[in-house]
Amino acid sequence: MVALALDRGSAAPAAGYAGAFITVMIWATWILATRHTAATAIGTIDLGLIRYGIPALVLAPVWLKTGLLPKALPLSLLVLMVAGSGAVFFQVAAFAIHATPASSVGILLGGSMPLAAALIGVVFFQERPDRMRIIGFSAIVVGVAILLGRSLGAPDPSAWTGYVLLPAAATLWAIYTHAFRRSGLSAVEGSALIAVWSFLIHLALASVFGSTLASVPLGEIGLQVLSQGVLSGLAATVAYGFAVRRLGGTQAAAFTALTPVLAMFGGAALLGETIGPYEIVAALVTSAGVALSTGILSHRQA
Repeated sequence: MVALALDRGSAAPAAGYAGAFITVMIWATWILATRHTAATAIGTIDLGLIRYGIPALVLAPVWLKTGLLPKALPLSLLVLMVAGSGAVFFQVAAFAIHATPASSVGILLGGSMPLAAALIGVVFFQERPDRMRIIGFSAIVVGVAILLGRSLGAPDPSAWTGYVLLPAAATLWAIYTHAFRRSGLSAVEGSALIAVWSFLIHLALASVFGSTLASVPLGEIGLQVLSQGVLSGLAATVAYGFAVRRLGGTQAAAFTALTPVLAMFGGAALLGETIGPYEIVAALVTSAGVALSTGILSHRQA
């Protein structure tokens, strides 16, 4: 709801920073809530129905007004947006989160997002990050490398699922970041279209593969309605879209700096996961890199 208010507010950069901060706090909560579902009966398709169904319903007046295929929006951008932060992103990320500790999810997903966004900006849109941002991106690579090196000795071969799919999910989100920035849509309009299309896709998936909601306790469904639907699906999507509009794609994506540390300590405190020195160092190095990649120590904005 704060994000919806921001979208009608000032164009000052501080408001964009607020939207980005709200987003990463919700993302950290989303990682923990999704990781928690690995031990429950609820499946990723049902999580997707909850995540996108609630915002699709709440924002129905918006997408009914714009239409499912807005005339002014190129179809290619709509497809990239829905895939990048909608149904495809969610299924890839949720599947990987179920197989990966929260501390590693924060590093691999939160750390890879700004790096992928910057690379896309450089390759396709001629963005030129300055020296401080390059140092930040290099630190992200080092942090991820520490985690990958640690995983070489992992006894469970399936642990590699997350190490492959989470950077892929981060790349999808980076694609969405740049696509939305060029769509001409407001944060609320973009969120509404992504939600309704992703909800329809998940309905199709549920019709083919079935649903587990009937066997899930109401308390668990209520937790996911709050974390997936209200916070992640609605508030965070709008807040992030607002941040992209105010700050630009690369800089908005860089504000995931807090995610690795928040997810790491949240996983230990709330899920009982074990964190060791490798995970702590990787999270701190990655977070420092993400912070530098925002340009907070730069003499110019790239």
